[in-house]
Amino acid sequence: MSSSDEETLSERSCRSERSCRSERSYRSERSGSLSPCPPGDTLPWNLPLHEQKKRKSQDSVLDPAERAVVRVADERDRVQKKTFTKWVNKHLMKVRKHINDLYEDLRDGHNLISLLEVLSGIKLPREKGRMRFHRLQNVQIALDFLKQRQVKLVNIRNDDITDGNPKLTLGLIWTIILHFQISDIYISGESGDMSAKEKLLLWTQKVTAGYTGIKCTNFSSCWSDGKMFNALIHRYRPDLVDMERVQIQSNRENLEQAFEVAERLGVTRLLDAEDVDVPSPDEKSVITYVSSIYDAFPKVPEGGEGISATEVDSRWQEYQSRVDSLIPWIKQHTILMSDKSFPQNPVELKALYNQYIHFKETEILAKEREKGRIEELYKLLEVWIEFGRIKLPQGYHPNDVEEEWGKLIIEMLEREKSLRPAVERLELLLQIANKIQNGALNCEEKLTLAKNTLQADAAHLESGQPVQCESDVIMYIQECEGLIRQLQVDLQILRDENYYQLEELAFRVMRLQDELVTLRLECTNLYRKGHFTSLELVPPSTLTTTHLKAEPLTKGTHSSASWFRKPMTRAELVSISSSEDEGNLRFVYELLSWVEEMQMKLERAEWGNDLPSVELQLETQQHIHASVEELGSSVKEARLYEGKMSQNFHTSYVETLGKLETQYCKLKETSSFRMNLQSLHKFVSRATAELIWLNEKEEEELAYDWSDNNPNIPAKKNYFSELTMELEEKQDVFRSLQDTAELLSLENHPAKQTVEAYSAAVQSQLQWMKQLCLCVEQHVKENAAYFQFFSDARDLESFLRNLQDSIKRKYSCDHSTSLSRLEDLLQDSM
Repeated sequence: MSSSDEETLSERSCRSERSCRSERSYRSERSGSLSPCPPGDTLPWNLPLHEQKKRKSQDSVLDPAERAVVRVADERDRVQKKTFTKWVNKHLMKVRKHINDLYEDLRDGHNLISLLEVLSGIKLPREKGRMRFHRLQNVQIALDFLKQRQVKLVNIRNDDITDGNPKLTLGLIWTIILHFQISDIYISGESGDMSAKEKLLLWTQKVTAGYTGIKCTNFSSCWSDGKMFNALIHRYRPDLVDMERVQIQSNRENLEQAFEVAERLGVTRLLDAEDVDVPSPDEKSVITYVSSIYDAFPKVPEGGEGISATEVDSRWQEYQSRVDSLIPWIKQHTILMSDKSFPQNPVELKALYNQYIHFKETEILAKEREKGRIEELYKLLEVWIEFGRIKLPQGYHPNDVEEEWGKLIIEMLEREKSLRPAVERLELLLQIANKIQNGALNCEEKLTLAKNTLQADAAHLESGQPVQCESDVIMYIQECEGLIRQLQVDLQILRDENYYQLEELAFRVMRLQDELVTLRLECTNLYRKGHFTSLELVPPSTLTTTHLKAEPLTKGTHSSASWFRKPMTRAELVSISSSEDEGNLRFVYELLSWVEEMQMKLERAEWGNDLPSVELQLETQQHIHASVEELGSSVKEARLYEGKMSQNFHTSYVETLGKLETQYCKLKETSSFRMNLQSLHKFVSRATAELIWLNEKEEEELAYDWSDNNPNIPAKKNYFSELTMELEEKQDVFRSLQDTAELLSLENHPAKQTVEAYSAAVQSQLQWMKQLCLCVEQHVKENAAYFQFFSDARDLESFLRNLQDSIKRKYSCDHSTSLSRLEDLLQDSM
């Protein structure tokens, strides 16, 4: 309420009081009575019987015009008293208090203080005594409180209220109504200098605009027929009022209907139909009641968002239209996302994955904004739904939309969980298929070169010239054999994974094999020199497992930690999600996907068949095991957010979290089991070192010079002694290695075949080395006898040559000497 309104009302109350006092003095003088008017209500029906008689005697001296004025004033005061009493009781009932007589029940100040406490929400002090002093003090506390709130009280003193002055009591209550109820009215489009009454009138005019035959220009005569009240209610609740019926009903019927319906809507019945069904109803009473309707009915808050009564229908239609459009779209795509049958063609699967990514990054975001708009509209309409203006059908609540949205998000996560590994798998298979195609092309080129070279040698033979390119043909064929062998390994991988173009690739490789067999036959027929024993396929026993066994799909590179990814963190997933609940659910799905992916890779991973591959597998497993251990903190983090999930996501979150914990325990067991690579690595390292030593000794023996160029027999004997001594010293090492191999085999080590292969290789090489030592021993004996023989022969030859020279010098040559004489001479010389 503006200060001008309060001053005007207070001045009017003061003038009315002065005129009332003057009138009472005049009447007293005319009647000769010196007693003042009794305190309290001055209405005739509220006075004692003798006072009523005295009042009638006084009225008899007034002229008809004066008596009419008095009757109008008395009627106005009566209506105001009844209206204000109901208004006060409406608020006092909140503190379980009630008044019967407005003038009498406010005199002690207690009910007045309680009223102000309810209206302001502030606890006020009060005097508990019953003497007049205490009453005056309590009323003064109420008046001082109003003054502190900038409420101007003109000529209203505490003794006026304590004495039950009717005019001033009504004026005080009206001032309180203006300040606490009517002054807070806010109307869009109001001007800054409008009074509270003008604002309320503007609100009424806006709400009732458009109703035929209804126009509000004041708060008195415009309301007497009840149509204005019904129009107000009809604007907010058209289902409760029939305006066509209002046009034909009587004033009293319209008023009763409006007051009854308003009371059902929470508006206290401050007026009675008979008090309004008059030519000029009391303005203050009507304003009080209309302001109560304004308070009880929905409104657009000042400075905030809201929907006015005239906009409700259009906004409700917009809300329904958006929900009717979004929910079928969600259900349709939920069904689409639940389809887990993916094409085997990499091109089609890649297109499907790109389509999903586009849907996730574009369409979902657009529909999420649409969902947000629905939630905003519902917040604006919620007050009208609670008021009863809108009946919300089943399935149209934002929670219903959110529930369907949650189902879609869950299906999307499930689809992504299945689709991403399928895409990665097919991409890897496609790389292997491309590798086969390139290998086949390379093999075809080498076969063509071999054929051309073979034809050139055939031409040389026909012309009588020797062949010139036999070694080149052999090289080409060997390279083709190696390529085809690798193609068969890659083809087996595609066969195990049911690759969609397997038959086409297998046919191409088979055709290359046929061409290679044909080419080898042609080479055999052409050269006929037995060289092609070296062109036979290498026996399987001489090939490493790496060449024969398919490389697991999980291993894309040779880096120890590059073939497994780290799971995304919860913060990263929440940042790209529409809500924290969705991010938490994505986090659990991400962890479960990582755990299942790692479980599959570990189950398919190799153990290694030589030292480099075992070292690589061990290094990789150490990285994996560390990552698996680190994942435990993420699983605990996911468990912490279980109780924070909303109802829409909670069930799916709990189920997925339980599955995650089960799979994580299984993964930890598998990873710990794979750490047996440490014992395998230790054994293979020792075995490899001994094999290298045996091979080195074998190469030394094979390269040892036993020819005539090395006649040093003592050195050879010394070499044999050292070799035998070293071999004896190694016996303990070989026995320990054999014991370790037997222990690993008894423990059924996962790489048992590798252990047994290395054990057999060491034993075989050791036996060979022992046989080689026997050969060396025999070599030493035979070599010593060989050199001794030739040494003796050289000595004898030298002796005979010296003897011959001596004989020639001592004896002359006589051909006539007899044989016996010559023998005697020879005997003498010896």
